[in-house]
Amino acid sequence: MISSIQNLYCAVFGLVNRLTDGWFLPLGARFVFLAVFFFYYINSFFTKVGDGFAGFFQIQDGAYYQIVPAAMEAAEYDAANVSLLADLMVYFGTYMEFVLSILVVIGLLTRLSALGMIGFIAVQTFVDIQFHGADEKTIGALFDRFPDSVISDQRILWVFVMCVLVIKGGGYLSLDHLFTKKPEVRKNGRLNSRPLLSVFQ
Repeated sequence: MISSIQNLYCAVFGLVNRLTDGWFLPLGARFVFLAVFFFYYINSFFTKVGDGFAGFFQIQDGAYYQIVPAAMEAAEYDAANVSLLADLMVYFGTYMEFVLSILVVIGLLTRLSALGMIGFIAVQTFVDIQFHGADEKTIGALFDRFPDSVISDQRILWVFVMCVLVIKGGGYLSLDHLFTKKPEVRKNGRLNSRPLLSVFQ
């Protein structure tokens, strides 16, 4: 009886594993990113740049207030007076928010893009706590009985979704897979060269 149940269990979940291998987790993680995070980050990006096509390439003062508030305070709230390092942080942070979000959704350079998003979330969290006055309830805590804090609870889930993509890549249903060729083993046992993009899949 127990052996039959065990065999049935292995057969059912073995089939589930085979049917979902290579596509379900990466596609699911990218879908969650699209449904939950993508429009949040894209909207955040457009609060940092100007209007219209030309405005896309014009960083607004709001970007400095959001990304480097301490540098703005030191510059007496004049973006023209911030340091070169602060300028670079604002430009890099603003456009990476836009570019990385799109790359994750379409599954291009997925592992690097997801790793970049983890770094972005970490910096965002630091700035929210250190400079934007996040209170104790907003910060929350792990391993407590409250699952709804904006920072501790939500952002560890954000990072987990990104970790799935760092580990699994974009999966079969991604541009990474489309541009990747399987390595071919020669008779001498050596691998043929692989496209550069396949390294990042």
